[in-house]
Amino acid sequence: MLHSAGNGARHPRKYLVRDRIFGIGDDYWIEDEHGRHAFLVDGKALRLRETFELKDLHGRVLVTIRKKMLALRDTMTLERDDHPLATIRRKRLSLLRNHYRVELVDGTELDVSGKIMDREFVVEYEGELLAEISRRWLTVRDTYGVNVVRDDVDPALVIAVAVGVIRLAERERGQD
Repeated sequence: MLHSAGNGARHPRKYLVRDRIFGIGDDYWIEDEHGRHAFLVDGKALRLRETFELKDLHGRVLVTIRKKMLALRDTMTLERDDHPLATIRRKRLSLLRNHYRVELVDGTELDVSGKIMDREFVVEYEGELLAEISRRWLTVRDTYGVNVVRDDVDPALVIAVAVGVIRLAERERGQD
């Protein structure tokens, strides 16, 4: 599940995501490290529940991100080709760091931890770094970077995880 869907072409490994763009009805291009369009985030305005689609350059939906309805605690679900891909939930809370668990349908668990609201966090699998989300190395205001560290990790999945985790953290803080 961590592997890229598609023809196996090598993707750039760093992406730039504008902050505060994930409102319902908002569309936004995510750029690669060279400033080229890489993915489109499409915020579906006419849906009953919060839904975002991460699309490729040709408009194909790679991952759908949805707020799960009727959950005891806030949960985001990720889908690919209308099939469940993963569920994102808060794992535990500390004063300085937030922890989220991403459970993929194949049983794989990813750990997301760090300062989510500051856009300084990591995505790990069994303690190994998969991706780093950070504003640290950027000078563009209201932008954060997603650096996919491992070549065998699907960039669309990691970006969808980052979007889902940030959205959950914002909802918990009452920043709808």
